[in-house]
Amino acid sequence: MSALSLTPRALYEEVAELLRQRIFNRELPPGSWIDELKIAEELGISRTPLREAIKVLAAEGLVTMKVRRGAYVTEVSEQDLREVYELLSLLESDAAGAVCRLATDAELATLKTLHEDLERAAQPGTGSRERFFELNEAFHLQVLELARNRWRKQMVADLRKVMKLNRHSSLFKSGRIEESLKEHRAILAALLERDAEQASRRVRTHFSNGLQAAA
Repeated sequence: MSALSLTPRALYEEVAELLRQRIFNRELPPGSWIDELKIAEELGISRTPLREAIKVLAAEGLVTMKVRRGAYVTEVSEQDLREVYELLSLLESDAAGAVCRLATDAELATLKTLHEDLERAAQPGTGSRERFFELNEAFHLQVLELARNRWRKQMVADLRKVMKLNRHSSLFKSGRIEESLKEHRAILAALLERDAEQASRRVRTHFSNGLQAAA
């Protein structure tokens, strides 16, 4: 099998990103064993950078190391989901309040445009569920960006990687995309009105409903 072409950045980082995307795309499903020898041969690399990449994914919570058994894609339990959603609710609701105070009118207009793209992606027959997933996350991350706290942003980014292990199953539940979109509209309206208390409350509701769909 021919080796895949890797970019010049640190090899283990490139390998980590390749594995990360395979996990998110379910090419490596939850609970599956990561065959180091097979992957190393496929990529045309030694097992050293691969093992470094696996350590990165383990630190992110995407991979679980088992003594004398190797690395496995993490299986997210209901308790894991509950804990992740609770933390995201706290961090992102706080960020929404900060956006109401700190974002410029131009930045809020950009957020509104992003939401309009999300609306189009949710259109039956014309939209794309994968595009909806991407824009849904982009909206949340943009709120974090406008809240101007890089530490909070990094914490949320790490938590969202774990949440993505279960993302598809929650949003594919009947009616959840429509409900999620409605909740996004309410959040955006509060942000545009610069109502920090309302924006924070609506984000908490959004995550509470998301947890119910995911659990």
